[in-house]
Order: sequence, then structure tokens, then C-alpha cells
Amino acid sequence: MNMFSALRDSWYFFSHNLWAITRLCLPLIVLEGIFLQHVSDLAPAESETAWRLLAGLLFYPLYSAALILFLDARSNGLQPSARDLIAGGLRLWPQFALLAAIMTLSILLGASLFVLPGVWLMVKLAFAEYLLVLRGMPPLKALQESFSMSTGYFWPMLACILIVMLPLWLLDGWLQSSAVFHEDALANLALDCTSRYLQLFSSVVLFRLFMLRSTQPDVE
Repeated sequence: MNMFSALRDSWYFFSHNLWAITRLCLPLIVLEGIFLQHVSDLAPAESETAWRLLAGLLFYPLYSAALILFLDARSNGLQPSARDLIAGGLRLWPQFALLAAIMTLSILLGASLFVLPGVWLMVKLAFAEYLLVLRGMPPLKALQESFSMSTGYFWPMLACILIVMLPLWLLDGWLQSSAVFHEDALANLALDCTSRYLQLFSSVVLFRLFMLRSTQPDVE
């Protein structure tokens, strides 16, 4: 598994399908951002994080499943309509939302144990969404199979994830600590949606890694 080749191929795909990905995912990301902003305003401060996580489960599984279906279709030379992709995402939403909830809680629990277990789980579970959407596995089976598929490929997967996500995590941390953006709701919404949109590139990278891993023999 060549990390630099995967990143290069992912960027080529993302840049050449930018408009299609934007049209498919950005409206849902904006709706998610507006919804999350209202949740933050209404929820008690001590439970705001929990409510934001629950609210995110309404939208994230929908546009993520649709994006994975798009990536698979375009990789096979097909050009499905956004309506068909969203419909596919809706059909997968119950199982995808359950999977996303399990993954989020597991990673948060791991992160609470000195961070490193959370990072390890984030990598080990990285293929679960693709296994659910593309191979029709139920959530628990997808999690189990992701653990198996990532065996022997942890470090290149971690490197790819950090290269893509670390700058976005730093941006999110800066936004959370900046009083200017907390006071300007529109600017906060725009930057939050921009960050979520840029994170779509990580889905493209992980899809590329998933496809590369699927063609390689298992590592004991």
C-alpha cells in the first residue's frame, strides 16, 4: 500500500469531480450546520456536546453514504444522478447511523484514555463505513471486518489520515477558541461548513485505501 500514490490518486479524483461532490454533499452539510447551530443555541451548556453528536447523526450518515456510493460508481465509469445517490443514502441511513454512533462512542471512549487508544480505534475502524455501504455488511460485522482488513496496514493508514485531517483538526480547535467566530453566527456557520466540506477529502482518501487493500492478500 503506497501512501503517497493513494494521496495523489485521491487528490486527482477529488479535484476532477469537485462540482459533482459539491452538488451532492454541500447542501446537506449546510443544513447540518444550521441544525447544529440551533442545537447549540437551545441545548444546555453541560449537554451541548452530546446533543451535537446526536444531531450530527441525522445528516452525516446520509451524505457520507451517498458520497461512498458516488465514489464506487465513478470508479466503475458510471454517472449516477444526485437524486439516486441520496435515495441510496436514505435506504442505508438506519444501519449507517447505528454504525456511526458505535464508531463515535468507541473513538471518544478511547480518546478519553490518554488519546492514543482513540487514534488506534479511528484507524482500525476506518474501513467499516465502506464495508457497510459497498458490501452490505451489518454494522457489527463491518466493524469486525475493518479490524481484520487494517491489520498490517496501520501505519500507512494513520499517516494518510493525519496528513489530511490534522490541519482540519487544528482549524476546528482554533475556531472553538476564537471569540470572534462565536460572536458572528454567520461566519461561524460558514467556517464550520467549510471544515466539514473539506473533510470529504478524507472519505476519498480512505476509499482509495480501501480499494487498494481489497486487492491485496491478508496479512497475518
